Amino acid sequence: MDLLNTLVDKGLRRELPTREEALAVLATSDDELLDVVAAAGKVRRQWFGRRVKLNYLVNLKSGLCPEDCSYCSQRLGSKAEILKYTWLKPDDASKAAAAGVAGGAKRVCLVASGRGPTDKDVDRVSDTISAIKEQNEGVEVCACLGLLSDGQAERLRTAGADAYNHNLNTSEATYGDICTTHDFSDRVSTVQQAQAAGMSACSGLIAGMGESDADLVDVVFALRELDPDSVPVNFLIPFEGTPLAKEWNLTPQRALRILAMVRFVCPDVEVRLAGGREVHLRSMQPLALHLVNSIFLGDYLTSEGQAGKDDLAMIADAGFEVEGTDTTTLPEHRTDAEQGTDAEHGTDAAPQPAAEVAAATVPAPPSDETRRDLVSVRRRGAGTDLPPNA
Repeated sequence: MDLLNTLVDKGLRRELPTREEALAVLATSDDELLDVVAAAGKVRRQWFGRRVKLNYLVNLKSGLCPEDCSYCSQRLGSKAEILKYTWLKPDDASKAAAAGVAGGAKRVCLVASGRGPTDKDVDRVSDTISAIKEQNEGVEVCACLGLLSDGQAERLRTAGADAYNHNLNTSEATYGDICTTHDFSDRVSTVQQAQAAGMSACSGLIAGMGESDADLVDVVFALRELDPDSVPVNFLIPFEGTPLAKEWNLTPQRALRILAMVRFVCPDVEVRLAGGREVHLRSMQPLALHLVNSIFLGDYLTSEGQAGKDDLAMIADAGFEVEGTDTTTLPEHRTDAEQGTDAEHGTDAAPQPAAEVAAATVPAPPSDETRRDLVSVRRRGAGTDLPPNA
């Protein structure tokens, strides 16, 4: 049985691939790309049908972060010309969230720059969660506030937070290369605190920072071990003014292979296409919908995204449907809630030859000039007087 047949069969059984199999997905050729997408698509449809969950970001506090994460435009010492502002008032944050909900978002993600929240910050966010839930029936709220201190996860859960996001970002072995002000274990601990408090854990990665194939597999396997309910896959946005501004390592084809690998390793988890999709996938974004079951609608934290109406058109044109608030995202075995009945249950895998595991090397950037013009700093929505993109 070849590689793709094996991976599909394992995905349908929720069985973890081997490291060699995950590496082999990343080593497939461009000629095999559609076969890889088709195979991973069978696993995606088994657990999530053709539903796409929409999420909407609200940046509660932008810039001025004391941490030195190399990829981040809000980092200590960043020269990126982003919006900088302190905490939004709960009503203003709720209005920003309402725009996303009106556009079809099922989850609102409340994000604040910084190492982690103070107890006063937790109070602020708790008030914001209450305001959003009062005005938007059925909406999920995810908080992303950095490293948590003792008791803060429980307080957020009591305030109504459904989920907490804290990404692992890269492998433990290379974490020190992108950040020195905290370490990999700090991030793992925060995810575990959120889970212990009864919140749905959301934790993912950033691809394109110069990591090797082995690093990508390592971080995805670490995520699988943590067992979050959702795994956002970000592709580095190389902001001018940050240490990684010159890192243009991704092609649309490589981005799709990374998403397929994540789907095979996390078959029944909400895999979310997150920041950088417009920059690196470009016209191949619709193919990614066959691999992920969740995306962000509109803009990101400090960069502008595709217009919300174009996101919705893309989903419809690709033959998918927006997931409603009356549908439970996760499969029945991952939640106590009743699962919707629209999942397909195909079991046939694409009969394609196995790919051999290549050396784990960083791919060369495309030979043509990179599209730095695609990185657009956010100038609308939260923290401005302009309407948001949703």
